[in-house]
Amino acid sequence: MRVAEAARIRLPQPPCPPESNSFAMPHDVTLIATIAAAFGLALILGFAATLVRLPPLVGYLVAGVMIGPATPGFVADIGLAGQLAEIGVMLLMFGVGLHFSLDDLLAVRRIAVPGAIVQIMVAVLMGMGTAMAWGWSLGAGLVFGLCLSVASTVVLLRALEARGALQSIDGRIAIGWLVVEDLVMVLVLVLLPPLAGVIAGTTAGAGQAGLWSTLGVTLLKVGAFVLFMAVVGYRALPRVLWWIARSGSRELFTLCVIAAAVGVAFGAAMLFDVSFALGAFFAGMMMRESEFSRRAADESLPLRDAFAVLFFVSVGMLFDPSVIWTEPGRLLAVVAIILVGKTVAAVGLVLLFRYSLNTALTVGASLAQIGEFSFILAGLGVALGLLPEEGRSLILAASLLSIAANSALFAAIEPIRARLQGRRGIDLERAPDDDPLAQLPMATNPAVLSGQVVLAGYDGVAVRVAELLKAQGIAFVVADPNRETVESLRRAGIASVSGELERPEVLVQAHVARAAALLIATDDRLDAGRITAIARTLNPGIEIVLRAHGDEEASLLRQEGLGTVFTAELELARGIATHIGGCVRPAGSRAPASPTPSPSTHSPSTHSPSTLTPPAPGTTEPGRDGMPPESPR
Repeated sequence: MRVAEAARIRLPQPPCPPESNSFAMPHDVTLIATIAAAFGLALILGFAATLVRLPPLVGYLVAGVMIGPATPGFVADIGLAGQLAEIGVMLLMFGVGLHFSLDDLLAVRRIAVPGAIVQIMVAVLMGMGTAMAWGWSLGAGLVFGLCLSVASTVVLLRALEARGALQSIDGRIAIGWLVVEDLVMVLVLVLLPPLAGVIAGTTAGAGQAGLWSTLGVTLLKVGAFVLFMAVVGYRALPRVLWWIARSGSRELFTLCVIAAAVGVAFGAAMLFDVSFALGAFFAGMMMRESEFSRRAADESLPLRDAFAVLFFVSVGMLFDPSVIWTEPGRLLAVVAIILVGKTVAAVGLVLLFRYSLNTALTVGASLAQIGEFSFILAGLGVALGLLPEEGRSLILAASLLSIAANSALFAAIEPIRARLQGRRGIDLERAPDDDPLAQLPMATNPAVLSGQVVLAGYDGVAVRVAELLKAQGIAFVVADPNRETVESLRRAGIASVSGELERPEVLVQAHVARAAALLIATDDRLDAGRITAIARTLNPGIEIVLRAHGDEEASLLRQEGLGTVFTAELELARGIATHIGGCVRPAGSRAPASPTPSPSTHSPSTHSPSTLTPPAPGTTEPGRDGMPPESPR
């Protein structure tokens, strides 16, 4: 088509009001106005929240309140906001699935699985009892209690990251605990619609036969979807992502990730009649099996964050702020369940599993808030006629207050710990004689307790060091705060003790006083300083080795004189240089005879684009983050 002809084509436009002197838009801009108002206010209020050291999520919710129908001024389109929120739910659940690690969950399964389930039951019972005391129905109380039982993944990860506890044993337990909560809520989202009639008490007699039939069909559909994703999705999604990545186009790669998240969620709802949330969650889990999963998470993060903001804004639009002054007593009761009831339950459960008081307080503070899953479940409860609108408003108001108070709870951990331990007769850290894992077994070979290497922490580098020491016949003892790790090591015949690494009695039990060397494999620089001080007090001549994640951290550790510091980048560079040095002749020297390629050497044809074949799911293809170079535009 020629340009002149194309210029004469006009899309049909709605007629403008005949008597209007104001500027008229050429088309409907409701969607643009809703997105612009949501993003603009969310930016301003989210930034304001960070200035007072609150999570930006609080600002997003308040932005929704300001453009909602309950407040004067501009009112955004609730229908459009709801659809945008659905996309936000898809991408939120896709992110949860993409970061779901079964290995991380299994590492803390003995405390995370039973602890999370019992804590959910306690929270549900407290919520049900409170709701029924207000005169609500049993179904409303059940949904209300479930909404109060699950914490926000977004708030938890940000809180742990801000305190450098994301990779600590306390952080891993809290994350594993929350993963179990998320999985339970995914199951609730699947089962709640078919069970709504029984929960509400509207299905009786002959209707119950139809209910069980409906429930059976629902479970069959969910099972068919899970089987389809396990058989087809497990192989297809990683392979499609691999083929798209070969193009070298970053925008196609990002588009593939987003299309998989939204497309699988929509297809699951249309073909298998399951929720968008479950479909997106499984899409993320399957994509995690690709060697490009880390790249997929990074590339999709901006869009996931943007739609997550729209989700929280849309939730705020449904909030009726009048509940704050009309029902202050009920609001305080809900907040008390979240901040006090859930925290006390979690702390008691962690201590019951014989973990330290610091771990118990960290897990308790991590779970003392509610967020995105509570909003999704509350919306479903209202749509099914189980939860009254007042319940959703109470949940949202309590969420705002609990998230705002979460930082203060984390800040109070150390004072509470010091106060409890300072009281006479109270020591919740578990003395060595009270905990069999906190002391070496009597049958431990004395030969490994003199001149040995003590590994303070047992993950990542420490595991590989232990394998190499064992191959060389060098004795070592492991000290690690994860009780399940210590139990596994003892079953394998490896001398190990459990406890907080910065506590002197733990290093005493590891016989650091007679050790030749100490490897500190912890991510906390402050803990490394405390461990070093204790070790040198007990054994002034001990050789101390530390690992650092970057040059800046390594420089700080060396300045403090803690010991010999190694970084992954430097050691990798040395290994590569050594290998190349054996293959390439120095400048000015005679060419060596053709060397025999080492087993790790690949011929150039191995990585030629014309000979590449898709790798099997779960394998890793060499390259820069597994990503081919981007082609010129």
